[in-house]
Amino acid sequence: MSWRYAYLTHYRNNDKMAEQTTGRQLQRILHYSVTPCRPMLGLRRSECALYDVDCDEVYPRLYIGDANSAKNKQYLRLIGVTHVLNTAEGTRFGQVDTGHSYYRDMSGIRYMGFPMIDQPTTDISRYFYIASKFIENGINSGGKVLVHCMMGMSRSATCVLAYLMIARKMTAAEAIRTVRMHRDIRPNEGFLQQLADLDNELKRDRLYY
Repeated sequence: MSWRYAYLTHYRNNDKMAEQTTGRQLQRILHYSVTPCRPMLGLRRSECALYDVDCDEVYPRLYIGDANSAKNKQYLRLIGVTHVLNTAEGTRFGQVDTGHSYYRDMSGIRYMGFPMIDQPTTDISRYFYIASKFIENGINSGGKVLVHCMMGMSRSATCVLAYLMIARKMTAAEAIRTVRMHRDIRPNEGFLQQLADLDNELKRDRLYY
């Protein structure tokens, strides 16, 4: 390998590294991407109102929903959910008080819960990889995964975006646009920055490996 080739390779790698994703960039992408108005797959809007849920399939076999979606067992059976990830587990304001015992009468439901509050200072990144593994296991087993929080807008959406980035090799921008095609989401600014940090980490890993 000539010194010229080595220099150019080093320069290009450094140039790629300089293209750092920021939370502000992701905020702009989120702001300017548009969620089309569309009915839920397999359900008419009148039926959605009947079940009093706010839930959308944002990727094949992967749903983002609110607390009512997670608590409505009839609805979960209807759409065939096999895995539930509660990203707001707890009894505090803004949390959802379900757990393993809540789904005891639903054979086949696998549950995982993260005790988070929706604040920019919450370290949601500590759950990115375990959430991704849980979602991937559910989808690969032929199941359907519901990821929820209180409103289905911030904590749950952030974990789904992280999954798409880690397991499906999307950039943060691609993940946001993918989800926004199906659902309005609003991760808080702290979560967006943590997704930006993940994006930069994954880009570094893929650059060198």
